[in-house]
Amino acid sequence: MKAVVIGATSGIGRAIAKILAVNGYEVGITGRRMELLESLKTELKTKSYIKFMDLMQVGNTINAMKELLYEMGPVDLVVINSGTGYINENMEWYKDNETIGVNITGFTAIAFVVSKFFMKQGYGHIVGISSIAGIRGYADSSVYCASKSYVSTFLQGIRHKFVKERHNIAVTDIAPGFVDTALVRGHKFWVATPEKAAKQIFSAIKRKKRKAYITKRWRLIAWAIKLIPDSVFYFFSKMLIL
Repeated sequence: MKAVVIGATSGIGRAIAKILAVNGYEVGITGRRMELLESLKTELKTKSYIKFMDLMQVGNTINAMKELLYEMGPVDLVVINSGTGYINENMEWYKDNETIGVNITGFTAIAFVVSKFFMKQGYGHIVGISSIAGIRGYADSSVYCASKSYVSTFLQGIRHKFVKERHNIAVTDIAPGFVDTALVRGHKFWVATPEKAAKQIFSAIKRKKRKAYITKRWRLIAWAIKLIPDSVFYFFSKMLIL
């Protein structure tokens, strides 16, 4: 079995790469910080592949993804984990431009390359990392929330395409709550370690689930966020910036 993890330098992506290797996968790992990829490579117990990838550079990202898939092929699984976001109180464009570039444009570019590769190969499994934050918009992080909503909606659409055209390609949307990464550092409410999150993500991958909340208890929060009125949502939203 072979898998690619996009955005494996730290946090959830790094933990996913490790658990895949422990379970016998050959793993391709990508990111912008080559020294961290080299460090991770020494920790993996199976054959691994490294590829520099900066999702803000779309043309280079597309070429790098094609090269990695060709080098590793056949590939069974691709986890698109790269993401960024800011609490942008002053509405600084450079911050949200990066969020759009990575979470939407870069994500879509990779997903299209992988989809075409899997359709030609005849099988595969795409896993995208969205967020609980994609359910509703939060003050000062509206672009991040919108980008994660995009990820979930895109995955629904591409899954429908595969079903309609009878491609043997699974699609899984992973929606984490608080995981102990730089993005949510400082929060104390239901914070999971990257290792615990990766373990549950791997379980969802094995079962080819369409949607999984990480950790599982966040399904309750997701249900509440969808149903509560705006007045209540605004009151509690300070706790739920992801």
